[in-house]
Amino acid sequence: MSSTKKLTTIAILSAMAMVLNLLIQFPIVPAVSFLSYDPKDIIIVIAGFIYGPMTSFIMSLLCSFLEIVFRGGNLLDVLMNVISTCTFACVAACIYKYKHSKKGTIAGLVLGTVCCTLSMTLWNYIITPIYYQMPRSAVVGMLLPGIVPFNIIKCTLNAACAMLIYKPLVNALRNTQFVPQSNTNETLTKDVGIVSAFIIVSIVVLILVMKG
Repeated sequence: MSSTKKLTTIAILSAMAMVLNLLIQFPIVPAVSFLSYDPKDIIIVIAGFIYGPMTSFIMSLLCSFLEIVFRGGNLLDVLMNVISTCTFACVAACIYKYKHSKKGTIAGLVLGTVCCTLSMTLWNYIITPIYYQMPRSAVVGMLLPGIVPFNIIKCTLNAACAMLIYKPLVNALRNTQFVPQSNTNETLTKDVGIVSAFIIVSIVVLILVMKG
């Protein structure tokens, strides 16, 4: 595959991730309404499955800087965004890189969810008091009722969406000859799609219930 075609594909995927980021962003856990969900990690983790974890890292940096251009923010926003995305997408892509199978994909997404949740619990404990000028004890009080469930819900939703749309998206890229046949994964079968759809519906219902 030519480097030009690969760069073009990564640019297309980055644009898709950024459009999703700009169109869809909302809080999901009332206890931490300052944390908002956006679905860009769905595209970034899929790009990592196609091209490897370094691609997820590059896309994470690019989208995080573009986000502060369009939405405002500072370097702390970039730092938190990159850590959140990379601990999810890069970890998942690393696992998949060495285990190209349905089990590898699921294991990568599960481990990415765990790593992201743990890392963001730590980094919110460190950064949030500085960012919002609040006592650290107040952040500690937000961890279990807010920050931890927020990251679990966010990553689980992104993982389910990634499994649901991976095959259609990669097939579309293959049909336009952006992605060669050897770079695609045929293991995400119909049963995975059904389970993913069930998870997505369940999480949407959960979010609606939490919002009353």
